[in-house]
Amino acid sequence: MSLDMRPQETGESYSTAPTVRSTWRASRMIVLLGALIVLAAVLSVLLKPDSRPARHLDPADSSLSGSMALAELLRDRGVTVDRVGSSGAAAAKANGAAPGDRLLLITDATYANTRELAAIQGDRVIVGSVFDLDELAPGVRPERGGARERSREPECSLPAAKAAGSAFIGGSAFTGPSGTIGCYPAGDGSTLVSYPNAGGTTTVLGSGEFMTNQRLAEDGNAALALNLLGSAKAVTWLVAPETPPVGELPGEAGQSIYELMPAGIPWAVLMSVITVALVAFWRGRRLGPVVTERLPVVVRAAETVEGRGRLYRARRARGRAADSLRAGTIDRLTPRLGLGSGSGRHELVTAIAVRTGQDPQEVGAALYGPPPADDAGLVGLARYLDVIERTVSEH
Repeated sequence: MSLDMRPQETGESYSTAPTVRSTWRASRMIVLLGALIVLAAVLSVLLKPDSRPARHLDPADSSLSGSMALAELLRDRGVTVDRVGSSGAAAAKANGAAPGDRLLLITDATYANTRELAAIQGDRVIVGSVFDLDELAPGVRPERGGARERSREPECSLPAAKAAGSAFIGGSAFTGPSGTIGCYPAGDGSTLVSYPNAGGTTTVLGSGEFMTNQRLAEDGNAALALNLLGSAKAVTWLVAPETPPVGELPGEAGQSIYELMPAGIPWAVLMSVITVALVAFWRGRRLGPVVTERLPVVVRAAETVEGRGRLYRARRARGRAADSLRAGTIDRLTPRLGLGSGSGRHELVTAIAVRTGQDPQEVGAALYGPPPADDAGLVGLARYLDVIERTVSEH
């Protein structure tokens, strides 16, 4: 039996030139990459988003954060809405107006001359803790920590707020001078304060979210906005200018770096990124499915806690153990009390004392006091922190 597996010589010849199929197999990835690049270019043109950014509380903006709906409601009630982008334009609108006929609404005073705005007589409504609030609303002081934006009840005698009822407001809380009416309380202040000034009434709002197109139809938001702004015949609505004054932007004549960039640069960068991503995907090694493995040992959380506690006890590290207990309590209580991650010691101690009825000095000593002198003191501290957490959760 012959085991010779060599091919028999038949005298036939075979072509070594590439066939259509082999050529397609070699070049199909290049063709696919080219097609994807063309498709990405077409989609980037067809699906190009609106380059106009949303402008918060802008009466000419129809986006969710704009206030076009409120402006139209005011116009339907016969109130003239004049949108201005500078303090000079606001002062020009006020010239010649009779007392009480025109109200100044300040939603953004970033590039405005606050002295020029403060000199405008009549009613004014200020949204948020704008720059130079002391000059625009003398005597009004923002409270530290801010206030979470949510639906609040007015709890005051101000007719505009009392008639509107609940409103979505927060942002900042304020205290005002003598004679101030505070509405929608938050902490030690109010998210709406109103008091008489030399030429009318000054009203300061913690935020203007209730005046946006997104929130206007909720609660009594529309009623509150119309009651505050619809008392005058005309509203001078100050917004941030679309193009800041010369010198505020980098480049010559107020041009930004993007305006100075050649038009073809962004397109070239986009195409380069797409090409690199496609080549990386093409040449990248395909990985198989994720393989799950059973861990050799499963350690319960309670055992790790006990082990760490024994280590602390062996080293007599009562101070470090107390710091861990206190840090955990502070991390868990901060969101429950509605405070931000950057809240200070005073805000946290005050909020816990108000919620639990405990002595603020005892709460402060438990959270920020010296380390316990012995094991009994550490156990007592742990029990007291547990009582505080349980009381806050129940209330």
